[in-house]
Amino acid sequence: MTTKDLGPFEAVRGLRFDAPFPRLLPVRQDFDTTRIDDVAAATVAALEPLRSRVAPGMSVAITVGSRGIHDKREVVRAAGEWLRSVGAEPFVVPAMGSHGGATADGQVQLLANLGMTEESLGMPIHATMETVELERVPGGPAVHLDAHAAKADAILAVNRVKAHTDFSGEVESGLAKIVAIGLGKQRGAEGIHRFGPANLGVWVPQVARRIVQTGKVLGGLAIIENAGDRAARIELVGAEDIGGPVETALLADAKRRMATLPFDDIDVAVVDVMGKNFSGSGMDTNVIGRMMIRGSAEFERPRITNIAVLDVSDASHGNAVGLGLADFVPFRLLEKLDLQAVYINAMTSGLGGPQRAQVPMAMPTDRSTVAAAILTCGRPDLERVTLVRMRNTLDLEQLWVSESLRERVLADPKLEITGDAVPMTFDDDHGHLLPWGYAPTTTGES
Repeated sequence: MTTKDLGPFEAVRGLRFDAPFPRLLPVRQDFDTTRIDDVAAATVAALEPLRSRVAPGMSVAITVGSRGIHDKREVVRAAGEWLRSVGAEPFVVPAMGSHGGATADGQVQLLANLGMTEESLGMPIHATMETVELERVPGGPAVHLDAHAAKADAILAVNRVKAHTDFSGEVESGLAKIVAIGLGKQRGAEGIHRFGPANLGVWVPQVARRIVQTGKVLGGLAIIENAGDRAARIELVGAEDIGGPVETALLADAKRRMATLPFDDIDVAVVDVMGKNFSGSGMDTNVIGRMMIRGSAEFERPRITNIAVLDVSDASHGNAVGLGLADFVPFRLLEKLDLQAVYINAMTSGLGGPQRAQVPMAMPTDRSTVAAAILTCGRPDLERVTLVRMRNTLDLEQLWVSESLRERVLADPKLEITGDAVPMTFDDDHGHLLPWGYAPTTTGES
């Protein structure tokens, strides 16, 4: 979408809103930052129990999803090197459902944007949207398996285990998901999502187990991240345990380590950038406290009145499918939208797609966007607005918070004020909120 395509939004291009923008304090959250120093060595150590199952010449498909997992490239590369060292012939399969515009080329490009190419991974990437249909789960969805993975002698699942953004259950986002939905490509993902988000916890493990029953799955490498998005654990999960109690225990550990916002109630949240590389829904619903799926319960915390999102990452290729989780956005975000990618993703998600693909109120500039969020947050005394600014919903160690939250920060031993309060600053030319770490000056809006 370009400026010329904004259509009815052109009617509000001349609108300007202003508000008493709060001064912001730089705050650091004290998270558990336990991490693995040598990710490659930890990966090799985790894989050693599979040595007896890998035969010389065996072709092994390694799953790689669409998420921006910090240590994923190193894990996948190390896994490929280990497999070659024991005589196997590994290759990468993009395992990401309909992401990348539901095309093989789009999925390869998405991996490249995450720094994963044949050169960086040290092995071929075999991409297709074709699947082999396996026996349907009784009473449930058809089971689809990526055609290249189906032809391989074996499959090694690799994924981060974490809380899902669409539902809560014993097994959420992790190995079972990448096997069932990732390797299911668009057809498999659509079939599972058709039963609704509330049933993902029912069908994802069952579909994954059906694929495991083919005998092709060697096991899964589970990456558990700390709150700073670094690998804290790399664990081998046996094929028979994918989608079972072992993965449930890993999920509990991942949730314990997960970064969250430190406040229960916030008037305005400003998210600098959303994106598929941060979360499947663009913004992690567990962080912003919004599910936005009809019939699904909302989170107990945090309770954020208005959310302003200012940009979508380049790595998303215009797929801002979680845009409907926001209340206000600037035109510059709309101009990056690839509605085809958004709608394909939303339709594949079934009931979880329509609300999250809706377009929020759009404003000409960042300044008007944040001002609109402040003016409509329901706070009678706008000088007391509580506002939190974050880079994205994945990186939460460093935050900017309004001075009205100072007492709450000082009362929390896990929070530290790291500098002086500064004004929210927008550039003169475009009204953009200045980038993270900006030098405060006094400017107006163009």
